[in-house]
Amino acid sequence: MTLYVAFAPGGAGDIVARLVTRKMSESMGQPFVIENRPSPVVAVQTVQRAKPDGYTMMMAGSGTALTSALFKKLPYDLMKDFRHVSSLSTFDLALITVADSSFKSVADVLAYAKAHPGKLNIGTVRVGSTQNLSAEMFKSMTGLDASVVPYKTTAEVISGLRSKDIHVAMEMVPPLLGQIVGGSIRPLAVSSLQRYPGLPNVPTLNESGVKDYESGSWNGVSVPAGTPNEVVNRLASEIGKAVNSPEVQQELLKMGMRPDKSSPELMTRRMQADIDKWHGVIKKANIPLQ
Repeated sequence: MTLYVAFAPGGAGDIVARLVTRKMSESMGQPFVIENRPSPVVAVQTVQRAKPDGYTMMMAGSGTALTSALFKKLPYDLMKDFRHVSSLSTFDLALITVADSSFKSVADVLAYAKAHPGKLNIGTVRVGSTQNLSAEMFKSMTGLDASVVPYKTTAEVISGLRSKDIHVAMEMVPPLLGQIVGGSIRPLAVSSLQRYPGLPNVPTLNESGVKDYESGSWNGVSVPAGTPNEVVNRLASEIGKAVNSPEVQQELLKMGMRPDKSSPELMTRRMQADIDKWHGVIKKANIPLQ
């Protein structure tokens, strides 16, 4: 069985894929091969063209939904050409600053931005990324006159915070967890509606006054359209057993991720909801379609 992953080896998504498929292999008695294709469109097209027998799958989720919202035209339809099986994990984002910043809370950020229109700079990685659009959504929902400043990498975002070129940043929790625990990065809030278990003292943005704010990154498994119901349901069941295993749950939480299994119906609804949400954010932020 082959799982196509649109990320380079060693990244968070790749690690999740290997953790879950290792447990699935033990349960199903089937070897799994991870094929890394660090191009979302290439990975998706490869699976789109595969035989719909359950032996060829892809990692899908918020990234593939965002791609569908961001591109004018793609050689596939994410909702028509695939069946969505189950989610695997969720990565929280955090609004962060550095330890010596005067900002101690989201309220401090909002107060500064309102007192200094156009002066607040919010750092993210590249335009069109989950982090970037989550920052645009934060700006839109709070009505702030602020700038979202894109960088190439997370390391450059952190450097921008330390040099005071940006005041705060929106970034994924997993690559920051070590620096947060070490005290060099201060998390002001997380982006989900529930606090992240690994950072129980950090409030959510919703708790911090940005009512109903919810964002994040998630991944799951999809298969080609035409895959029979019994195959989709068996895969969903095996994914659920793997994600529920204590070993996988402990590893995910240790890396800054939440275990997050679902069902074919729930993942399908979630995918469509994400596409619709990001369409709205992109339009409001006047980000040109690619």
